[in-house]
Amino acid sequence: MATEKSEELINEMIHFGVSIIRFVEASKLPRSVADQLMRSATSIGANFSEAQEASSKKDFVNKIFIAKKEAFETKYWLRIASELTDVNQILIDKNQKFLMILQKI
Repeated sequence: MATEKSEELINEMIHFGVSIIRFVEASKLPRSVADQLMRSATSIGANFSEAQEASSKKDFVNKIFIAKKEAFETKYWLRIASELTDVNQILIDKNQKFLMILQKI
């Protein structure tokens, strides 16, 4: 069951996902890069949210691990995007924040 703190984090992750979608829509990234970036960025919050309703401790850890992997993948795609276009540093910083939080969990 989600705590108030985890609900706040889920809301931040939703906002991040929407920001990534808006960035991609406004950019001229190749479709393959745009799709991968959107998938990985929105998956962070989806998996973290799923972890809040995990059926066991093992299930919780697995979902958090997947969210962390998606955050690392998002970092990779943001690096590629930054080579092709201007990426708002706020997106990069927010993703790094999620990586650090998920690593602590």
